[in-house]
Amino acid sequence: MDDRGRSRLGIMRDAEFIRKILIALGLGLFALLLWQLSDVLLLAFGAILVALLLHAASEALERYLRVPSRWSLTVATLLIFVAFLAMMALFGTQVRAQFSNVVERLPFAVDNFAKNLGLGSVSDDLSEMMNNASSGSMAARLAGVGGAILDGLADFILVVIAGIYIAAAPRVYRQGFVKLFPIRHHERVEDSLHASGQALRLWLTSQLIAMACVAVLSTIAYWLIGLPSALALGLIAGLADFIPFLGPILGALPAVLIAFSVSGEAALWTVLAMLAIQQIEGNVIFPLVARSMISIPPALALFAILIGSVLFGTLGLIFGFPLAVVTYVLVKKLYVRETLGEHTDVPGEDESSKSQETSS
Repeated sequence: MDDRGRSRLGIMRDAEFIRKILIALGLGLFALLLWQLSDVLLLAFGAILVALLLHAASEALERYLRVPSRWSLTVATLLIFVAFLAMMALFGTQVRAQFSNVVERLPFAVDNFAKNLGLGSVSDDLSEMMNNASSGSMAARLAGVGGAILDGLADFILVVIAGIYIAAAPRVYRQGFVKLFPIRHHERVEDSLHASGQALRLWLTSQLIAMACVAVLSTIAYWLIGLPSALALGLIAGLADFIPFLGPILGALPAVLIAFSVSGEAALWTVLAMLAIQQIEGNVIFPLVARSMISIPPALALFAILIGSVLFGTLGLIFGFPLAVVTYVLVKKLYVRETLGEHTDVPGEDESSKSQETSS
């Protein structure tokens, strides 16, 4: 090879090296951009969950009430909205009063619990800290809390509106996402999205039914025990149950603390009621409503929730488990089955796809 050929070969190698460096830099910048937009992406994921819920409701209307498919989504959205307004009209005043009562009682409940543990008066320490704080800093803190509440409300409204838009035209968004990949991978991406969506819908439907059952059972149990604001405490338990494993514990803490302010016997009965409700949920409710739901190993699911909360804060804690559901489906389908060639059942997959995988 002459000198000219060697120089051309050297230039080609240099160009290839520069191209790889630019690709690596581009991937790094893209990963950094995704990290900076993590909160927005989590909100988008929440909108997808809302869209799945609306589609499940619309399909139920089509199947059982024979509502035309072109009107089912609109009717489902209106029914959910009207039901929410009706619940607020019927129970809104009572729930608001009970929540205020819970907020007022919690400091005294924490104080009583700390005294039983021999830690002294926590409320006195808190009041002393508040008295020592300047009025300006207190105003700043109150403004920060108010801003956080408004931000959370704005995020919730955004997620609901975006979910309605996605539910109205899911094919547009799905096809747009699929076209980001090379043509030869379109079918795999489409199948993976379908399986993930089905698994999420199964989990979401079952989880909402379980949350409603936990809220009702908790309210009845707390009312029988004699706890104040039983309805508000039951709603807290039901809403917190959206987060598996950690949610039931977080949702039961206010009830246990308030029970300690009533009596030790009430606290004992509250703990026993909480344990009984969780056993009913795990052994009766879920087997009835979640026969086809995705089953993730408990330790893996727990670490997924913890990792989500560490990386992304409150949104990661809320959406940690459904994100684990999607990851679990994609790993089993794209890696275990298609890369390693192992036979495995993929949750959320159609029976036809399962039969094709078994025969291949």
